[in-house]
Amino acid sequence: MGNNKKKFVIASGIILLILIIDQILKIWIKTHMMLGEEYRIADWFIIHFTENPGMAFGMEFGGASGKLILSLFRIVAIGFMGWYLFQSIKKGTNYYFIVALSLIIAGALGNLIDSAFYGLIFEHSSFRVADMFPEAGGYSEFLHGKVVDMFYFPIINGFYPEWVPKIGGQPFTFFKPVFNIADASITTGVFVFILFYKKVIQTK
Repeated sequence: MGNNKKKFVIASGIILLILIIDQILKIWIKTHMMLGEEYRIADWFIIHFTENPGMAFGMEFGGASGKLILSLFRIVAIGFMGWYLFQSIKKGTNYYFIVALSLIIAGALGNLIDSAFYGLIFEHSSFRVADMFPEAGGYSEFLHGKVVDMFYFPIINGFYPEWVPKIGGQPFTFFKPVFNIADASITTGVFVFILFYKKVIQTK
């Protein structure tokens, strides 16, 4: 197997594996849990079902119109990254770059699938476990679905020091955002770029 062909297989494998794991877990959560329901694995590891209409880690962006803009931007960005990954493999880019970009593409695709299709194929999850492919149709339109999140790691709980302005004495939690496999994949890809920057920019 040629070196470039091997890199293409690795990139494709990473993207497919992340997508499969991400979607299987999201579909299981959506079809087995109500919104807000949680399973406490440990004090610092909780499976907590939530949905967000916007960006990674529960952030939001401009309501319904912002959601549509974000979804369209994701499609364009993923298309560009996929093209750039293919061109980079042809030019002999090293494995660090291939792995990092593949992880980011996989994560972006995973959340895009939620945004594009979950509103069409699922019911609302409020106060009930959602049906998949309900007869009455889904809860939203194409590209207006919500992203399913489930991992919550409140590793440290405490209080801000009293001397901190405005928030002194108030409780804090680290790490507070709820996220999914796709979010973790994007974050891991970015960390690979940062931690192995000198190796990433090499061409061999």
